[in-house]
Amino acid sequence: MSFFDQIQESTVAERAYLNAAPLIADSLNGRITLKQYVAYLCQAYHHVKHTVPLLMATGSRLPESHEWLRDALAEYIDEERGHQEWILNDIEACGYARESARCSAPTLATELMIAYAYDTINRGNPVGFFGMVQVLEGTSIALADSAAASIQESLSLPNEAFSYLRSHGALDQEHVKFFRSLMNAIESQEERRAIVHCAKVFYRLFGDVLRGVDAEQANALRLIEGAA
Repeated sequence: MSFFDQIQESTVAERAYLNAAPLIADSLNGRITLKQYVAYLCQAYHHVKHTVPLLMATGSRLPESHEWLRDALAEYIDEERGHQEWILNDIEACGYARESARCSAPTLATELMIAYAYDTINRGNPVGFFGMVQVLEGTSIALADSAAASIQESLSLPNEAFSYLRSHGALDQEHVKFFRSLMNAIESQEERRAIVHCAKVFYRLFGDVLRGVDAEQANALRLIEGAA
């Protein structure tokens, strides 16, 4: 069995916890409200803005023997730059002020997930960060496109409100192929254990992020005059 498949097999329970988040069912079944969607986008902004800094931090902590992995991180960085601005564009298309969203505070669950990512890189094994990549990209490819279609239909929002979800549904299919090849090239048992452990933790933490999305969070954002 390839290591990528081992990750999948080892995280079945944790993946089920994430997928059981009510927000996912609401999104796929057309029950999500505009405030819920905007609140979700706000939390996405607060973790996505750390993607490039986290990738950079991981690269800086890798030993010389992992130069091949650092090259892969550089490719990820090129592809991930600016995605947080896509999310702000989506929030604005929903009728909320982008700068109001930018200045909002993350929920505790989001803050803890990001803190754990930095802690993994700085205190633990930096290769473990790929556990977070596994969770976020795997979740995107499984849910993004179908969730975007259902949300758009139920809320009658313009295409401009889904640049983040739709881009990740399509884009991450290639990312996952790339990620699979990277993980299958990891030979160290210690590094493999670190990646599996972190994937298990991140599935739980991201599940908590989704459970922590509250429609009332959108009340802290400024509505654009004359919009939603």
